[in-house]
Parts: sequence; C-alpha cells; structure tokens
Amino acid sequence: MSGAILRAATAALALAPCIATQSEPLTVARIHGPEFAVEGPGPLRWVDGRGYARLTPSPAFPGAVDLIRHDTFSGQAIVLISAADLIPEGADRPLRIEDYTLAANGRLALLFTESRRVWRTNSRGDFWVFDRESKELWKLGGPDAAPSSLQFAKFAPDGRRVAYVRDRDVYVEDLASGERTRLTRSDRETLVHGATDWVYEEEFGIRDGFRWSPDGERIAFLAVDDDGVGAFSIAHNLDSVYPEVQRIPYPKVGTTNPAVTVGVVAATGGGVTWLDLPGDARDDYVARIEWTPSNEVMVQRLDRRQQVNRVLFADPSDGSCREVFRDADDTWVEVVDPVHWVEEGRSFLWLSERDGWNHVFVVPVDGTEPRCITTDPFDVTELVAVEEIADAIWFTASPGDAARRFLYRGPLTGGPAERITPMDADLGWNEYSFAPGARYALRTASSFDVPQRVEMLRMPDHDVLDVLVDNAAVRANLDALAPVTSEFFEVGIDVDGEQVALDGWMVKPPDFDPSKKWPLLVHVYGEPAAQTVVDRWGGTNRLWHRMLAEQGYVVVSIDNRGTPAPKGRAWRKSVYGKVGIIAHQDQAAAVRALAAAHSWLDLERIGVWGWSGGGSMTLNALFHYPDLYRAGIAIAFVADQRLYDTIYQERYMGLPSDNEVGYREGSPITHAHRLEGDVLLVYGSVDDNTHYQNFERLVDRLIEHDKPFDALPYPGRTHGIFERTNTRRHLYGSMTRWLREHLPAGAR
Repeated sequence: MSGAILRAATAALALAPCIATQSEPLTVARIHGPEFAVEGPGPLRWVDGRGYARLTPSPAFPGAVDLIRHDTFSGQAIVLISAADLIPEGADRPLRIEDYTLAANGRLALLFTESRRVWRTNSRGDFWVFDRESKELWKLGGPDAAPSSLQFAKFAPDGRRVAYVRDRDVYVEDLASGERTRLTRSDRETLVHGATDWVYEEEFGIRDGFRWSPDGERIAFLAVDDDGVGAFSIAHNLDSVYPEVQRIPYPKVGTTNPAVTVGVVAATGGGVTWLDLPGDARDDYVARIEWTPSNEVMVQRLDRRQQVNRVLFADPSDGSCREVFRDADDTWVEVVDPVHWVEEGRSFLWLSERDGWNHVFVVPVDGTEPRCITTDPFDVTELVAVEEIADAIWFTASPGDAARRFLYRGPLTGGPAERITPMDADLGWNEYSFAPGARYALRTASSFDVPQRVEMLRMPDHDVLDVLVDNAAVRANLDALAPVTSEFFEVGIDVDGEQVALDGWMVKPPDFDPSKKWPLLVHVYGEPAAQTVVDRWGGTNRLWHRMLAEQGYVVVSIDNRGTPAPKGRAWRKSVYGKVGIIAHQDQAAAVRALAAAHSWLDLERIGVWGWSGGGSMTLNALFHYPDLYRAGIAIAFVADQRLYDTIYQERYMGLPSDNEVGYREGSPITHAHRLEGDVLLVYGSVDDNTHYQNFERLVDRLIEHDKPFDALPYPGRTHGIFERTNTRRHLYGSMTRWLREHLPAGAR
C-alpha cells in the first residue's frame, strides 16, 4: 500500500445536474439567509406504540403552535392541545411553547416556555400544566417564583405531581392541591441540588440532576458543591459603563473538582439518605444516576483518571452500595446512556470496548460474568432499541465504512446481525428513534450534499409510511448552484513502518482542471470528541466550503488516528496521553501523501482552519510544519492544555503530574516560536468553555518571539460565536476575505 490515494469512494457524491437555471454564486449573505435554512421535526414524542405527538404551526395564531397526535397506522391526526387553549388569564396571545411532556395517562401536559440560557443550553424557564379534559392552564412554582426560574420539571410516574429545581433546590408540587414541598435545603451559593455545574454539564452532558423512583415515592438527586473549585472571572463589557464580572467555578486540569454526592428523599419531604459511595467525592465522578426496576439507585462511578467505571446499586433506605459490574481500560472508559433493562430487571445491556470492538454485553445484576451478544467484527455506534419478546436488539453501525451510519438488527441471545437500512439507501447518515414495541421508527437521514429528510417507518421492513420533513426547497436551491464535485477517499500514511489508512473528503471547484495548480484548504478537528469525515449534512460549514470551492479552492478534511470513528478500540485509544501530538503528525503526513498523488495540488498554497479542538490543531499544524502550511485560521482554541477543564483533558491525557511532557508538547503555545506562515486568531471575549485567556497567552507568546499575526476578537460572544446581531455572517465574511488575501484562490 503506497502513500497515495488508496481507494476512491464507491461513487462520487456530485450534486445532481441542475434542472433549472443556475442561481447567482453562493455568498456568505446567502449562506446565512433563509434560502438554506434546514427544517427539523421539532420536539417529537412517541405517545404509545403507534402514535407520536408533534408541535405544528397554528393556523389561527401566527407564531404559535398546536400539539398534534399522529397515528402511524391510519395516518389520522388529532389536535391534543390547541394554541387557543394556551392563552393565560389576562393575556391576548398563546404561550410560546418550546418543549412539552405528556403525562402517562395522556390527560395532563407539561409545557416549557420563556427559556433562559444557563451554561450552554436554555435549561431554565417557566413551566405550565394544561389539563386536556378541564381545559385548565396554570403555572408551576407559585406566586413567589421569579419568571423563568424553574428547571427540569417532570411528572411523577402516576402524573399526580411534578418535581423541578428552583433556586438550587428540588421541589415537588401536587397538581390537585397546588401544595409545594421543598425537598432539599441549599445553604450557600456554591451548592446546588438536582442540577449540575459547568464542568459536569459540558463534559458529562448532565443537566437534569434528579430522578423519580419507578413507584413515585422517592427522588434521587445530585448534590454538586463547587466550594474550593477555582472560579474563572469573565468580564462582560458591552452593556454597562462598568464591566459585569461573571465568576464561573471551573476546575482546570490538576486542580480541585466539585464535590458530588447522591441523596435520596421521600417525595413528601423529610430527611435525606446519602448514598455511601466508595471513593472520594471530588476525585471520583458520579457520571450517571437512575433507578433500577427494583427501586434501587444505579450509579455509574468513575475514578478521576476515568479508567474504571463502577456500576453501583444503592439501597435508598440506608444508602448502602454494592458493586454489580466494573468496566476498565488502561486508557479511558465511556459512560453508558441509556441503560436498557432485560430479563425483568435481572440484567441490563452495556456497551464496552473490552474485546477490541464497541460491543453490546448482557450484564447480570447478580455479579456473574457479562456475555457479549454482538459477535460481528465491527463497532456498535449506538444501541437504539431492545425488542425482548422478539429476541432482538437494534443498533447503528458502519462496518468497513466509518463515514456512514446504518441500522442493524441482531439477536438478543447473541449472534450475527443483519443490516436493516436498505443496501441501496441514497443517504449515508441514518439516525433512528423507535416507538415502544419497535413496530415503528423515525428515521432522520442526510448525506454530505443532501440536507436531512425525516421519515416515519414501519419495522422491520423499513417501509416508509410518511415523510415528515423533506427540505425540498433547500435541495432545489442547492441544485441551482454551480455543480461542485464532492468525494470521499482514503489516504495511506506511514506509522512506524506500517501503513495506516485515513478517511477523508474532498470538494473541488466547478471548473476543476487537473492540469493546473490549485490551492488546498484543510478543515481540521482531530480531537477524540468528534469526526469531521462523515457522510452527513454539515450546515453552515458545508455551505461555506462549497462557496470556497466555487471561488477556486479545493477543500478537504481528514480524520487522523484518535478520532471517535467506528474503526475499533486501538484506533480510538491510540491518542491516549498524546492529544496535540500524533494528530498533527497524521494530518501533515496525509497532506504530503495527497500532494504526491495529485500533481494539481499547489504546494505554495496550502491552508488549514478549525474551531475549538480544530483551532488547536490548526495552530499545531502551522507551528510544527511551516514548510507545508502557508496560512491558517484558528478559532476558539486551547493554547495550553493546562488551561482546559479536568474532566475532558484528564480523560485523554491522564493527570498532569503523570504526563508533564505530554501536556507541554501537545500544547500549541509551546511551539509558537516556530510560526512562519500567516495566522488569523479568532475568539469570543466571554467564552466560558475555552477561555479568552488562551487567546491572550498565545498573543503574548507570539509578541515575545516577534511573530506577526492577525486577530479578530468578538466581544460579548461565547464559544460558538453566535450571540448578538449579525455575528456569524460577519465571522464567515471576515474569514473569506482573509483567506483570499493570504491564500489566493483559483487555478494557476
């Protein structure tokens, strides 16, 4: 196997021939206008085994919605809640519903409105209850609850009560009497019950920190105490004469973590039973809590290095814990969510890489040996549904094709699986949501050049019953553009004397002529958190790359080793302790292999860009390979890995005390003195994720070494750089102009 292209995609993903007159060239203004706004299904909930509920624009009240139940078998649509029913007393307009939950009996609905951003998402707001029989509508929290002050409200299993978080504590409200019971008592600003802090939300994805027991008698909750955690100060300068300083508890690598404990309290109030969890409240993580079918509390307990995940069952009456399963690795282990219960609660399903692939295991709760039930030599990317009566599990996988996702069905008792997504499927990325009973499923599918389509399917035949979202208008607008050619490829690189195949995609200009020389722009991420080489609609970035191709650039992206591709444990775990080290080596080797294989690649015009981890990768590429990359745009980067949070960075790098060299050599700032090309640094001044401190420290280092650079700060913007007026349009317009100046477009 040579270092050149190993294989082309089965078929080039060229856009369909235009059936209408081509539109004007793609522009940043068009990309960020309504022309290419992709529609989704909105919050859709399965009501039962054959019906689903969906918010639909109200014909009577523009801007408002009705809640409609659709029957997948008959196609009948019934209005569950009309917008006209949702006009509070004294108001003249319906509530603006953002999300909803239906009680198990279907009579009551819980409605979320007026949301406010907390950390990365809008998780605080107002909650209203609507009684579909009596038509009563009332707001939770009582008259002394401030507007938009409730979080995570959810029904008890019997639908008679609702629990929520308010002012750092858990409350239960009786829906018949209106009586509110405060279950926890936070006595300081650093302590929150039933919710989480910044680092737990960002890195473990935990926002809602409490759970009803199956019998509705108790609530298990997280207590997160940030006392002792270093607080990072962020100055908001735009909206007042003097800065408003926000202090966010943020544990940077090697520093003190929040103390997290788990309590259980009766839903009627009373004393709290604290779980006797093994380990240390700060140096061991509570990665998940839930209830077992037998009314015990299940906890996933990670050590600080995240190399051991202990599954603990706790007695809610006295807090005693027993370990029922342990998953371990000498790099890191993953959290499993959700956990599927089988055998009447005597076992649960677990995803683990312990045999070299990400496989499904049946884990008995009595502590006996787990058994693997997916025997095919490929990774399970997601366990979608379990159909125990039919001896079936449904999961997505990508055997031999890491850029795509398809649905498979295998026996729950173990054995080979069969592919369910049709072999001639026209869309490469498929996600599924199953109805109870697994007779119906929602499929959301897209491809690199095709926006998402949402279909309702009958299973197991995969028959399309209805198309909920087609995005036909966006597809037509895309078809009217100048046709660019998109293709997937593999490129071989040498790693310690062995050839390793890396996946990539490439977009070429409409007038591409291989006899000429073309500039190359490489889009990078490369961290263990995400792939870039996926056959999925990419939104704004995808359109921007297409626009650059129209203007005369060849755009590529390549997944280096260590990305979370379904290529086996060894591929993913190869990056352990080497984040920021082997990735840029792979990327540079791949670009050189492309240059050797394609004489049209202009070695004097190779650029690179990326965001977040991709921003760090961009800097490492520029600093380590000044002879290869001539220009780069680094957005919201981590300049020094010691400035990032404990949970993410220590998961992949180990503790800084154990890997001092890795932290130093993997940090771009260490190598800033080697910059020779042009660089544009882009940052939001109030980034609560990768702090503006990274930008300032790198700038200071570049000044120290007399290295010229360009900088584009965005005041009042966070990590996504989208807040306030016209931000994204300005950002992508500025990036385009900078590229054209420092990496000239077009053939030579």
